[in-house]
Amino acid sequence: MIRVIRYPARKSWPALLERPEGDALALEKKVAAILDDVRRQGDKALRKYAARFDGVTLKAIRVTENELTEARKKVPAGLKKAIAVARTNITRFHFQQREKMKIVETMPGVKCWRRSVPVEKVGLYIPGGSAPLFSTVLMLGVPAAIAGCSEVVVCTPCDANGRVNPVILYAAQLVGITRIYKIGGAQAIAAMAFGTQTVPKVYKLFGPGNRYVTMAKQLVSRSGVAIDMPAGPSEVAVLADATAVPAFVAADLLSQAEHGPDSQVMLVTDSAAVIGRVIREIEKQLRVLPRKDIIRQALRSARAVLVRNRSEAIALINEYAPEHLIIASTRYRSVVPGIINAGSVFLGNYSPESAGDYASGTNHTLPTNGYARSYSGVSLDSFVKKITFQELSRKGLSRIGPSVAVMAEEEGLLAHKRAVTIRLEKNV
Repeated sequence: MIRVIRYPARKSWPALLERPEGDALALEKKVAAILDDVRRQGDKALRKYAARFDGVTLKAIRVTENELTEARKKVPAGLKKAIAVARTNITRFHFQQREKMKIVETMPGVKCWRRSVPVEKVGLYIPGGSAPLFSTVLMLGVPAAIAGCSEVVVCTPCDANGRVNPVILYAAQLVGITRIYKIGGAQAIAAMAFGTQTVPKVYKLFGPGNRYVTMAKQLVSRSGVAIDMPAGPSEVAVLADATAVPAFVAADLLSQAEHGPDSQVMLVTDSAAVIGRVIREIEKQLRVLPRKDIIRQALRSARAVLVRNRSEAIALINEYAPEHLIIASTRYRSVVPGIINAGSVFLGNYSPESAGDYASGTNHTLPTNGYARSYSGVSLDSFVKKITFQELSRKGLSRIGPSVAVMAEEEGLLAHKRAVTIRLEKNV
């Protein structure tokens, strides 16, 4: 079920840590064709792909007011309460990420500062297939609201009857989003990137998805539409030692595997006994899980890696750069300083990844496929732009001007030099 690798040589790590990619060129070709079709035919193409991929004849692409009202009635009170807890924590954590404007006088008479302004139009992709991720609505909608984005739209697939999951609709309304469209897959990314007769064009796209959605995001980013990051399929690595609780570790691995057949799970430990105990726990817990068939498919590519010591474990984790990292140890504080490549980290035996997925407050939209080496997860910063300003007085320009003039002349840009000297020559 889980492949066990014992003491792999350092030179074998790149192959060991590769994510399954399939035929990337064939995938890109398929997705590019969908994007081009939506760009040319707009709503007509959206309806065609809804029929082909979701088995639904779309009458109205946008969710109606009546549907929004009905959704609010269908969500149980207990779930509404749980969502409220999550929303409060996510709001509290992201609200603290606001940046105060600071004016810096770099030299007398020369003032510089930076101001955060919201991205005006953003599009949120919410997966809605076998596991409709209403939690992602909170993770993206809350920081968009705090940032002050003026136009927020959501695309999410509907079922064969043309209905969107009511909890997704409820969560969207809770964070102030009412422009919701019944579109999934690469065609949804195309609709928000290029605009159609019904779906507005946005400036930046957010949200996780399957490999088609991820490829679509990467392709539209070449056309001037910004994206949060390449995000999906999901993955977790657990770094465990002898103080880990095997049942907890097994539960964490299974919770990630149930996302989908292409989810990635990996256990890294310096204890052979831990591997055996975790595998037995996986087999035991798997029997009672309703998504066991999906989990078994994901576990075909799972790995348990036995390393020589903690430092080797940390090095292996950093090379893998997991989306989620759980440090299953009572000695996690000594591990933390060494972690430099990870999307989000969960510390100790009582910090399951599920907490971050739903309600601890951190964002669950994170870089996958090794992109944690260079990308951060979604935050308030993802929804704003930073514009710099500078203000020079005449005295300030007289102080800095000679340096600017010398540098401009050396680069052969005499008009740049003249833009300074003409001001200093005239007494206005």
